[in-house]
Amino acid sequence: MPPTNLPISRIFPANSTRRQFLKNSAATISGLAVSSCGWRLADVQSAPPVKGSADQLFIYTWAGYTDDALLDRFAEKTGIRVVADVFSSNEEMLARVQAGGARAYSIIYPSDYMVVQMTELGLLSPLDHSSLGGLDRLKKQFQNPVYDPGNRYSVPLSWGTTGLIYNTEQLKEAPEDWNYLWEHKKELAKRMTLASDVREVMGAALRMLGYSLNSTNQEQVKKAYEKLVELKPAIASFTTDAWRPQMLTGDLKVAMCYSSDANEVISDNDKLKYVVPKSGSSLWTDTLVIPKGAPNPEAAYKWINFLLQGDVAASLVERLSFSTPSEDAFSLLTPEVRENEILFPSEDILKKCEGVAPVGKFMEVYDRYWTQLTSG
Repeated sequence: MPPTNLPISRIFPANSTRRQFLKNSAATISGLAVSSCGWRLADVQSAPPVKGSADQLFIYTWAGYTDDALLDRFAEKTGIRVVADVFSSNEEMLARVQAGGARAYSIIYPSDYMVVQMTELGLLSPLDHSSLGGLDRLKKQFQNPVYDPGNRYSVPLSWGTTGLIYNTEQLKEAPEDWNYLWEHKKELAKRMTLASDVREVMGAALRMLGYSLNSTNQEQVKKAYEKLVELKPAIASFTTDAWRPQMLTGDLKVAMCYSSDANEVISDNDKLKYVVPKSGSSLWTDTLVIPKGAPNPEAAYKWINFLLQGDVAASLVERLSFSTPSEDAFSLLTPEVRENEILFPSEDILKKCEGVAPVGKFMEVYDRYWTQLTSG
């Protein structure tokens, strides 16, 4: 169960792909257009208005956060056909919404920090709680999150941590903290990856040095950058998703990743394990929101209420491998899933985690160091 001080924000991905789209089909994404099944790839360059229809719902979601079984079940229950466009980062999603996508979608799936940003930009509709059922059955810390007090604009869908996945057969000892990467950089040379994410990577180095993940102290951030420069020659790549096949084939020994991704990959190879570094890491939440000007808001509320149902949320945990904030869903999970510490880590682990909070204009400092680190 996560701590009561849930984070203000999730991540600021450079080009992350949180989860695999239609499991094991990442290689086909670039050419995918299967709207007949309810799936499409969004055209990020433009966002044409879409007229609302009582029997159609357009959603904009992370890859892998829904599947055909879910879409079919909703259609059978409501008579509403869902068309799901997918995005690979919060920034990609925001760019589309600002280009007119608010008129194209009834439901969007931003991470917690992006809820803050979209609220400040006036892009979200306040939720009518009288049209929602199940908010009172969320875990208490999700009923009044600091990124959206009172769930005025958002409903939490999933949450998780960031850590290290590693191959137990290829490492002489298991990593316990971020400093393992530095202490074993010769052994790990070109056999490890870090996320393609400035705040996650800089945050890991900051936590290792004993600083906040959200430091706005220029000297502290500089020290974190200098530590990463030391490690860079040993890093195979900065990637948020491409580590998956490489880890499964044994080409990588360790990779920085999200807990939901780790849990999914480990199910395919029991030689792999996941750890949240003991000096601390990030804790994230993904949500459901209704943008201003959304077509078919009635269908949007039906979708949110559908996902708040305990049996529906529980089926998503077991099929799509992410953690649920729903008490009802958690109670319906098998003991094996409830006791899975990758998806539901202990309170002691979660107390060491913090969210990636907005840092305002200081983000320019992070971006400058990130550019220097990843270029060349």
